[in-house]
Amino acid sequence: MSLYCIGDIQGCDSALGRLLAKIDFSPSRDNVYLLGDLVNRGPESAQTLRRCMAADGGIQVILGNHDLHLLAAAQGRRKFSRRDTLLEVLQAPDAAQLLAWVRQQPLARTHTLGAEQLLMVHAGVHQSWDLDATLRYAAEVQEVLRSNELDTFLQAMYGNTPAQWDPQLTGMDRLRMITNVLTRMRFCQADGSLDFDSTESLADAPEGLTAWFDLPNRAAANTTIAFGHWSTLGDLNRPHLLALDTGCVWGGCLTAVRFGSTLAERELIDVDCEQAQQPG
Repeated sequence: MSLYCIGDIQGCDSALGRLLAKIDFSPSRDNVYLLGDLVNRGPESAQTLRRCMAADGGIQVILGNHDLHLLAAAQGRRKFSRRDTLLEVLQAPDAAQLLAWVRQQPLARTHTLGAEQLLMVHAGVHQSWDLDATLRYAAEVQEVLRSNELDTFLQAMYGNTPAQWDPQLTGMDRLRMITNVLTRMRFCQADGSLDFDSTESLADAPEGLTAWFDLPNRAAANTTIAFGHWSTLGDLNRPHLLALDTGCVWGGCLTAVRFGSTLAERELIDVDCEQAQQPG
């Protein structure tokens, strides 16, 4: 049995199929985790979701910002942008089943390998959150996604405030902040508040901003975290950190990591992707 994580697919199901073939994936033998942004911008979002559903637990996923955008668009709570390709899902004959399945998925997962815990999120983990806190806060959002409060949440989900986490936050401000950390975060101010404008690489970081994982005194610094979302990072590979969004939809690669007997034993495997969108 092998353990894999795969970065952002964004509706590029053909690339996902080639990557799964390259690793000789078997749903009865292997554990594959997709790190969010399953849909949108690529041409095959519906088929990506169908593939995940058909794997019957062999492929497990977490939700990214584009997956939440799909739910918001389905509820009429978000207009389409010129880059969106979500109508392929919303007009599919099995749209209701696809959307119901997406609603059941979490914003964070863990996998135990030996004595180690791998934490998987789409974008990042707040400076003050350890593994247990991350899972607990992610579960708050998941509970709402599965509930009758879905429409209320999706209506209030978009926004950049609050930018700083406070455990005393309540209501939609709390849920929005948790969602932004887990699905949108890249750079932070020195005080840990989130910046929502900058998407540059580490080498081109704007003055005064720090990548969330380089902030000092992170509570989860000794937890191995795998994430996607930030294509300009490429396949960043550090002892307790693994970034796997390698820009598939932009004509880059779709990348998987295969772990060995420990989380430190890693093999990166990728396939080239046809460009579905022009960057910029």
